[in-house]
Amino acid sequence: MRPPRPVAYRERSFIPDEYTDVELLRAHVRGQRHAFAELLRRHNDHLWQTALRTSYTREDAADSLQDALLSAHRTAGSFRGEAEVRSWLHAIVVNACLDRIRRNKTKRTFSFTPETMPEPKDDRDAMAELETSMVIDRALFSLPPEQRTALVAVDVEGYSVAEAAALLGVAEGTIKSRCARARQRLQQRLEFLRDPGNRR
Repeated sequence: MRPPRPVAYRERSFIPDEYTDVELLRAHVRGQRHAFAELLRRHNDHLWQTALRTSYTREDAADSLQDALLSAHRTAGSFRGEAEVRSWLHAIVVNACLDRIRRNKTKRTFSFTPETMPEPKDDRDAMAELETSMVIDRALFSLPPEQRTALVAVDVEGYSVAEAAALLGVAEGTIKSRCARARQRLQQRLEFLRDPGNRR
């Protein structure tokens, strides 16, 4: 009697929803098609908002995000699981934005478009809300990049000081001091911009 033929091993079917972020990243490293695309689908909105908040213009944000995603695609094998995949991607995007800011030494102009503004709740308040949003954006983007990224991470995105320090690769004390200086500078800048006499 012949022994039964060995059953061919089949790799786990690729059903994206059944994979965790870490599993998707590891599947990408193994060469699984569409794994990285699924990972980006899950986190694209967050990464785009991160790029917008860190960059001076939408054009820079788009270019920096593209650079960051290419870098993440190439260096996925270096991920060691010491942080969440989302945090790892966040840090790569922030670093790409800061690198672009450092390369662009020329004077920046502020870019405000409807896509970056919240929808007004009432047409009667549209102009007031638009003006307030523009004032806040101008004040935020007047901060030095390192202060702005620390402030956005802690006050806007809700990361703890420890998490923000890990994301940005600096000490917790550095995050605290950057946030403190940023808040003080932001308050002064907002007071300046809200004074009609300063906007002539």
